[in-house]
Amino acid sequence: MLKYNLQFFAKDGPGGEKTENATPKRLQDARHKGQVAKSREVNLAASLLCLFVVLKVTIGWVGTTLLELFHAYYNRIVEATTMQDGTTPHALFLTFFRNGLLRTLLVLAPFLAVGFLAAFIADYVQVKWHVTFEPMKPKLGKMNPISGFKKIISPRSLVELLKAFLKISLIVYVVYQTLKEDIGAIYLLYDMSLMRAMAFIGETVINMGIKISAIYIVIAFLDRLYTKHKFNEDMKMTKQEVKDEMKNTEGDPQIKGKIRQKMREASRRRMMQDIPKADVVITNPTHFAVALRYDADENPAPVVIAKGADILAQRIKEVARENGVEIVENKPLARMLYANVEIGEMVPPELYQAVAEVLAMVYQMQGRI
Repeated sequence: MLKYNLQFFAKDGPGGEKTENATPKRLQDARHKGQVAKSREVNLAASLLCLFVVLKVTIGWVGTTLLELFHAYYNRIVEATTMQDGTTPHALFLTFFRNGLLRTLLVLAPFLAVGFLAAFIADYVQVKWHVTFEPMKPKLGKMNPISGFKKIISPRSLVELLKAFLKISLIVYVVYQTLKEDIGAIYLLYDMSLMRAMAFIGETVINMGIKISAIYIVIAFLDRLYTKHKFNEDMKMTKQEVKDEMKNTEGDPQIKGKIRQKMREASRRRMMQDIPKADVVITNPTHFAVALRYDADENPAPVVIAKGADILAQRIKEVARENGVEIVENKPLARMLYANVEIGEMVPPELYQAVAEVLAMVYQMQGRI
């Protein structure tokens, strides 16, 4: 007879198939480790669109500033060759380089700021604000060549390849269509002045960039949906994992049930020990029993010190008989007290009259009044 190990047929290990949605604790732990549903395409699309829009608005200022910078340094070539003031070529070069770098950074500052702000907002919209250094910690598992090979040959890498192909294809298409529309003007570039030709090229490139960014936003939206779906699927848990997490966070349900049972038993024992102190036990003779105690020095109204239904009610009556506590049958009152007053609570004002009549009868039977 052939024997089979059924574990070989399990899809997701000994815990079974991952069919349960991730618990809040699992999502929180994953977030702490830096595992979130974030699409890099959203950041890139937002940054590209903002950069090209800002460039379109400021293209005049950027062009003028760069031309002024070019003229300023071009005109100082003569100064660099003569050096009549004794300045060394090295020192003059450093001065030129420092000033040029500073002015270039001033030109680029708005674009760098807009790109950073767009990427930050895109990140915040996707995963909110959460700082963690967990992904930066070195892990030996990342150096495992087998794990690296599995990442290369995986469905995720195939999706990334398809995305890259789609992006390149769309970019090539947009560039082709834009150049096709402006092909007539491009042929006339040699007849244009330098400033006009630069303005035309700049406008063409910016319009092309805005079109590419718009298409990229659609790609980013689709990638965001895929990333969210993939993250939810990766975070799913087996039924056993859910049970284990509940045990670790809330305790074993069986143990908790036993603890509650022990607490109920202890509460019943205390309740039974208080019955001899009762003034009367009011019953509905087969279903309910409620023990009342009245001490004017302790409470302004009678207090329920024990109550029970069915078997527990019979036990309360037995203890009451054994200790000489009066038992009075009053079906409506017993039902009202059992349903509305908890152990240790005083009788509500609406039941004062009915309870007072019962206590008066008991006190009269006992010769206390």
